[in-house]
Amino acid sequence: MQLDKIDFRLLDLVQRDNRLCSEQLGRKVGLSASGVQRRLKRLRSTGVIEADVSIISPKAIGRNVTAVVLISLERARADTVDRLKRQISKMPEVMSAFYVTGLADLVLLVTVNDMEDYERFARRLSEESSDIKRIETMVVMDRFKAGFTLPIGLHRMVLSD
Repeated sequence: MQLDKIDFRLLDLVQRDNRLCSEQLGRKVGLSASGVQRRLKRLRSTGVIEADVSIISPKAIGRNVTAVVLISLERARADTVDRLKRQISKMPEVMSAFYVTGLADLVLLVTVNDMEDYERFARRLSEESSDIKRIETMVVMDRFKAGFTLPIGLHRMVLSD
């Protein structure tokens, strides 16, 4: 899908505040409200906009422990990785998951109520997949930035002219 300057500007605006109404967005990008709605609908239907979300404080809902979990597999075969990706995608404790290169095969961002919950999560993960060789956990001491904002700079906008 080809994106133009207005698309990039809309993406930048909605990723920072998805509560802006079409009229407000239109004023900022030089379109009518209906023009903004059509573009946003296209950006959503083509998967450029994956989701509209609110970032919730984990501690506000009792998720007091956040951990970065590194998983190393015995064998990183495609079927093993695919099966584990499907399994992990269903786990509500996992906020984000990445298949990576380097020392680990998978990296997870996990939130739980307490360390006992984390222990149950880690045991369940280990028991459900015999292909896991090692699980390394780093407990987050302080979250000082949270979000999904991607840098959308002018250099990208110029490329699409």
